[in-house]
Amino acid sequence: MFSLSKHMTTEINQKKSKPKISSRGGARKGAGRPKGSVDKVTIAGLLNSIETQSGRTYQDMLAEDFIAARDSDRGLAAKYHNLILNKVMATMASVEVTSSQDEVTAKQVAFAEAIAQITGITTKG
Repeated sequence: MFSLSKHMTTEINQKKSKPKISSRGGARKGAGRPKGSVDKVTIAGLLNSIETQSGRTYQDMLAEDFIAARDSDRGLAAKYHNLILNKVMATMASVEVTSSQDEVTAKQVAFAEAIAQITGITTKG
């Protein structure tokens, strides 16, 4: 029968109990962006610089580029359409929901019945 010496057994147990520290990934103390730091480039600052250097607003330049693309390149014009419509529609889109009191009551009853079926509790006394 084979037996390990006391020294070897202790050494093996110590190796097993040490947590393996990975050199990749994970949080590290002091890593990351410092609290309170500000963006070096802001959207407002960028748009202000464009306006200052060109003498025109970015919005005006975008409209001019769109008109030029529409006259010369249909593919580019389609991209401008998507860009403009995605921005405009996102800010203009709204949904209005109107329900009568009867519709609200019917939805409440249907919801209560669905919950009752799921939980096994009856709604009728």
